Amino acid sequence: MSGRQLTFGVIVGNRGFFPGHLAQEGREEILKVLAAAGIRAIALSTEEARYGAVESHAEARRCGDLFRAHRDEIDGVIVTLPNFGDERAIADAMRYSTLKVPVLVQATPDKAAKMTIAFRRDSFCGKMSACNNLMQYGIPYSLTTLHTVSPSSESFKKDLAWFAAVCRIVRGLTNLRIGSIGARPAAFNTVRYSEKLLEANGISVEPIDLSEILGRIERLKNGDSNVEVKLAAIKKYVKTASVPEPALVKMAKLGWVIEEWMQQTQTTISAVQCWTSLEEYFGVVPCTIMSMMSENLIPSACEVDVVGTLSMHALAQASETPSALLDWNNNYGDDPDKAVCFHCSNLPKHFFQDVVMDFQAIIAGTVGKENTFGTCVGRVKAGAMSYARFSTDDHTGEMRGYVGQGKFTNDPLETFGGAGVVQIPHMQRLLRFICEEGFEHHVAANFSETASAVYEATSNYLGWNMYHHESEEEF
Repeated sequence: MSGRQLTFGVIVGNRGFFPGHLAQEGREEILKVLAAAGIRAIALSTEEARYGAVESHAEARRCGDLFRAHRDEIDGVIVTLPNFGDERAIADAMRYSTLKVPVLVQATPDKAAKMTIAFRRDSFCGKMSACNNLMQYGIPYSLTTLHTVSPSSESFKKDLAWFAAVCRIVRGLTNLRIGSIGARPAAFNTVRYSEKLLEANGISVEPIDLSEILGRIERLKNGDSNVEVKLAAIKKYVKTASVPEPALVKMAKLGWVIEEWMQQTQTTISAVQCWTSLEEYFGVVPCTIMSMMSENLIPSACEVDVVGTLSMHALAQASETPSALLDWNNNYGDDPDKAVCFHCSNLPKHFFQDVVMDFQAIIAGTVGKENTFGTCVGRVKAGAMSYARFSTDDHTGEMRGYVGQGKFTNDPLETFGGAGVVQIPHMQRLLRFICEEGFEHHVAANFSETASAVYEATSNYLGWNMYHHESEEEF
């Protein structure tokens, strides 16, 4: 769903006493693979360096200068080793580039039938030396699944897709601006967070009081063209047959005012106050408006859960599909590895088997049904699930979080709102971790298998303290 093309810098390693044709062929192969994946490549040409590779100090400097000239475009760097490669030149090129982006180190395997001096690569060994130098230089890097892997292989194709997700997450969370709309509901201490810790991690929060949103709505003229466009979009997005027209108009006004404010403040994602100010003083819930934003990869979390929408954003960047914010809400019978995830709901349409607009059943008895229209109600469909939760830790002064994978199931469930049954391996261990570490009851979810990419981006490149539930390393 994302329209932005990724751009990777490419460093082709070479060492003179290994066959030069391997470097030339390796460069051609990696560039062809990247082009087939729709990724733009920036690399030294064969005129700028021998075989278009990096071996000498001058070539390292030249490569660094090239990358620095394109630093605002480059999302990540691939170091490809068609032979042993010169580890110093690789590390120097990265240092001179001044880039702070993910780096993937790939080494091409030798063939047992071609181990003569004319064809032997020694990339198996050279990869260790390259990684050792990157470590010495303080440059974080990522590895392929297999120690050596052909760029044209299916295994590397998967590695490349994973690395692309890592790069999207890092860029998406760098210099991010989050819109915080309204005050945290008094009853929800759980969504407290440290704005200063987010700022220290390059993430800014732009607040606006709910009264200002309502004041802007009040100034809108009847028949405003932007409101009419938003109203039509709402009716196209979800079934609204049981919802009064005045409530739909209110939602359209709210949606337009939030959209305009986010454009003015250049905020990318949002967290919105709900319980129960909007219902009492405006007469609708914001769920559908938030659902529509999340559906368009502009995550929006309720209860002003700023770090919750940040969690949604990481998953959405990884998969390029919508994320939702859910409650870890109920046990599911006696199955220790299943639970019910629920919200009122503002889940994106992408999550549902079928969805209709309805009223918010939980608070209708308090503020009146007529003031609670706007929820997106339906059963969450079955499919692969990745989940994530970030948090600011004031005690340690760090960002922390957890990620993992499971699935949404088709198990029977009769309830209200937006709800689904999840199945997660060793879920009791995860729940104990959440409670022991004092994490929030909200969790971001996404129909994807991207937990590993989120973990790599946040732990290795952003430096956050992360737990990967049931990662391969545990087995």
